[in-house]
Amino acid sequence: MSIPSLNLSADPIDLTAALVDIPSVSRDETLIADAVEQALREQTAGFEVIRHGNCVLARTERGLDSRVILAGHLDTVPIVDNVPSRRTDSADEGDVLHGCGTVDMKSGDAVFLHLAATLDDPLHDITLIFYDCEEIAAEFNGLGSIEREMPDWLRADVAILGEPTAGLIEAGCQGTLRVRFTATGTRAHSARAWMGDNAIHKLGHLLTTLSSYEPRRVDIDGCEYREGLSAVAVHGGVAGNVIPDAAYVDVNFRFAPDRSPQQAFEHVRDVFADALGSGAVTAEITDSAAGALPGLAHPAAAALVDAADGRFRAKYGWTDVSRFAALGIPAVNLGPGDPSLAHRADERVPVDQITEVTQTLRSYLSR
Repeated sequence: MSIPSLNLSADPIDLTAALVDIPSVSRDETLIADAVEQALREQTAGFEVIRHGNCVLARTERGLDSRVILAGHLDTVPIVDNVPSRRTDSADEGDVLHGCGTVDMKSGDAVFLHLAATLDDPLHDITLIFYDCEEIAAEFNGLGSIEREMPDWLRADVAILGEPTAGLIEAGCQGTLRVRFTATGTRAHSARAWMGDNAIHKLGHLLTTLSSYEPRRVDIDGCEYREGLSAVAVHGGVAGNVIPDAAYVDVNFRFAPDRSPQQAFEHVRDVFADALGSGAVTAEITDSAAGALPGLAHPAAAALVDAADGRFRAKYGWTDVSRFAALGIPAVNLGPGDPSLAHRADERVPVDQITEVTQTLRSYLSR
């Protein structure tokens, strides 16, 4: 298949549509990476461009005082009859671009590519990172591969991830922790329940504790993070006439970035101290990821806030900004699109948000 042509100097709305029209479901990003690589090599000046698998990286070396990373993933979730793109204009929604990836996150990629080709006098050296496999298991994430194998490409004063934020800066991100609470008992016939020890019943106090839990709110750099502790799965039972001898509940803790994953686990253990202390249940971490502090006090990040007219808020959920924060780089999410529309069959983005984000970043990146 021939490599699709991308016009990086075109309106980023049209560039978004062109990117959406290149299917790029996770693990199938070769064609879009080919197109991005070719466009960067042919239509930008002053960038070193390299290819690493299906990641495309480019950077300037102008010797400027600061460096900004613009990072975005090229993959999407599976397509559901929403490629190619289409554009509508209605009284209800206005001018809208529809299609898989319009929100998450080809509109953000389009903004970055357009700016790389059209910035005349940048204030910062720029590193562009377009990576693969963000939408699937973390072990396949292209940004993780770059971190392991090409760490010098992740050096910067600030990083901007083009995740959808409806055009507002969303600073940092929450951490996430999943803990499995397991109860064991003795199997018996339910007609002789007294001869068994019901494992499901042992989870009752834990669930009651969850229902009365009051999550914390914490302000960091002017961003309010709201924590959440929730049961997300329950499993137990053998048959309709058997006292179960095993059961578990999975609990997900979304915690503010002022806690480490270990501190988050200690908090969860404190919340369920009674159940754990009695020996009725045991707790095991099944997944965790650190959050990212907003870092808005850093001068490079503060300048971005100024360019966005002081509009920012906390990021709920986890994103790859955590990878940058772990390296000591202040990182924010900033991109067109309502994140609640990501991954939907009717995924769509108001085109004025693409224009707005382009203008914000042009102001920030230019002298």
